[in-house]
Amino acid sequence: MSPTARARLYYDDKTETLRDLFGASEVVLFPDRLVVDGRIFAIIHDVIILLGPSELPRRLARWLGTCERGPACGRVGLAEDIQFTFGEEWTKFPAMLPEYEFEFRQYFDLVDLTSLKDSRVCDLGCGAGRWSFFLKSKCRELVLVDFSEAVFVARGNLRDAGNALFFMGDLTRLPFRDDFADFVFCLGVLHHLPTPALDEIRRLRWYAPRWLVYLYYALDNRPGYFRGLLELVTGVRQWLSSVRSPLARNVTSWLGAVGVYLPLVALGAALRPFGLAKSVPLYEAYAGKSLRRIRQDVYDRFFTRIEQRVCRGEILALSDVFSEVVVSPRTPYWHFVCLR
Repeated sequence: MSPTARARLYYDDKTETLRDLFGASEVVLFPDRLVVDGRIFAIIHDVIILLGPSELPRRLARWLGTCERGPACGRVGLAEDIQFTFGEEWTKFPAMLPEYEFEFRQYFDLVDLTSLKDSRVCDLGCGAGRWSFFLKSKCRELVLVDFSEAVFVARGNLRDAGNALFFMGDLTRLPFRDDFADFVFCLGVLHHLPTPALDEIRRLRWYAPRWLVYLYYALDNRPGYFRGLLELVTGVRQWLSSVRSPLARNVTSWLGAVGVYLPLVALGAALRPFGLAKSVPLYEAYAGKSLRRIRQDVYDRFFTRIEQRVCRGEILALSDVFSEVVVSPRTPYWHFVCLR
């Protein structure tokens, strides 16, 4: 069966959900496209493409034959390098790792999962769908959105989830109605945008009344030397982020994992009997993690040009537009819940 015919079969029983998501009067499904009140969105391998031709990842644009202006594809105002990096990351690290279930519980410690039973949940910046994988049986519907080719990896990882819908789109300007979801979670995504992450949360709050968010923290609960080391690492990251050679990225991820991360984790383990483990950078986050999991994070951290960091006080200031903001005191710092 062709990918387009399979797409039609997959969404045949979801047209009413699609109509509601878009707040549309009419939704018409074809084997290779979705027509929403006259607007046409391509469907590829069960993923509905919301991006315009100039916003598509290079490989996909070439495959569709929609780009005729060379490698840049005429992108305007799009962080194409970020899009490329995350598409490459999740293509290289597509597997569901054992650590993900524990990490899922860490991120969702502030959420009563039973409350999601009858909810439509949106995974904003879904990547490979590693968190939605653990939610697929805990909610009514899942809406997965990513602006990179990682969304196709998510489709594969959730191939048995009949309640999931997949979109390739810019998460900051989705063509959906207000409150299209009951609950949105966005973990490790907004700090890679070219616009202020906290301002985006304020602007996008109409997507859903409840949010769970994780942003890189400003090390505001750590000793000063942590921040000094971060400045050094930031300089290295800015340089490496322009590297696109698959071989160079592969070698760097190995060197970072084996030459930096693992030795620091080992040092933290050695100091743990003396109560000093938390004074070692990276130990708390990576103790007990597999080499493959650590390599994936090295890839994530060192090949991404944009990396915003926020402190706990800045997060709590979101109370200017949310009725309640709750920051978890537990790792990963700082993940938080917002209620509108």
